[in-house]
Amino acid sequence: GVGGADAVLGGDLVVTASRKILEMMTRDGTDVVVNTHEMTTGAFTRDPNLAVPGDQLLDAITQQVRSDRVTALNTTSYAVQLFGDSIASNMFLLGVAYQNGSIPVPASAIEEAITLNGAAVDMNRQAFRLGRLASHDRAALDRVAAPKAPKKPDSQTLEDLIAFRVGHLTDYQDAELAERYRTRIERIAKLEAERTPGRTGLATAAARGYHKLLSYKDEYEVGRLHTDGTLTAALDNAFTGHHRLEFHLAPPILSRFYKDKATGHPRKIKIGPWILPVFRMLAKGKRLRGTAWDVFGYSRERRRERAMIGEYETVLDEIEQRLSPATHATAVALAGLALEIKGFGHVKEANYKSAKLREAELLDTLRDPETTVPMAAE
Repeated sequence: GVGGADAVLGGDLVVTASRKILEMMTRDGTDVVVNTHEMTTGAFTRDPNLAVPGDQLLDAITQQVRSDRVTALNTTSYAVQLFGDSIASNMFLLGVAYQNGSIPVPASAIEEAITLNGAAVDMNRQAFRLGRLASHDRAALDRVAAPKAPKKPDSQTLEDLIAFRVGHLTDYQDAELAERYRTRIERIAKLEAERTPGRTGLATAAARGYHKLLSYKDEYEVGRLHTDGTLTAALDNAFTGHHRLEFHLAPPILSRFYKDKATGHPRKIKIGPWILPVFRMLAKGKRLRGTAWDVFGYSRERRRERAMIGEYETVLDEIEQRLSPATHATAVALAGLALEIKGFGHVKEANYKSAKLREAELLDTLRDPETTVPMAAE
């Protein structure tokens, strides 16, 4: 259109509502098809409690363009429901825009381009067609996308939860670490059943929290995850032809040399595909983790992560000693605190300090439930 775009396809609500894109729209001349999925940004890694202001962003778009020319739907949700893969979202969005009349290209040409591209052809073709259906008959699409006999969210048993994490810890380190984990959690589950009959949650919280701390992501684990075949399979499924990979990493061992000038925090550096043989070597070196030969283990971050495990085990010891119906809720909250220690580097450090303050409050309650307000039960 004169002075603006005829159509805007927004795969990201945050970007679509940015000033740069809004300035491309005209009130009567632009059609907008936008994905309302609230994708988190880089700021989320610094503050896990951030939320994307979806309603306000959508309002900004409708203030710029007539509301009858805006189609907003969660194409990411549809892509996951229909294909089990959010990557189909953009082609679904294109199908919606085409059916709306916003794309001046024949459908046959679009489908031919999908075929010629050669990447996930069947999925992309179906996503485009179902996007057209979404525009034509949303109710019909919803019937197709409706989940079939979903499992209950809490259908996973404690045994399943433990078994999955035992397998992961075996791959992460070895059978000895996995058995150390299993023994501790099964002991807590037994105590919970004996001392607080009818109450649950403690063993589950401990199973999740203990596993998180035991399997901290260090250099050896990064190497294993990049060379166990999962990454290659995912790339081959999504793309055809030669892949040129680049990795953005911030290894603690190099943090003193690569820092953000504004914040002083370690910054990520771009590393080419030459790092893959190094990853394979690191994956094999996991047996050195925590030993005197662990050259990465001497960094402040790795020493802190190992210390967290010991501190958590000490808390579990006290929970086992003091567990009763009166302390159960507090014990559950204490066991679950490990899940609040999110992120890496300085972000993880800040979350750790916050969790330790809360831990001190909960330990006071655990030790004297008669006179201390049970904050965990709120």
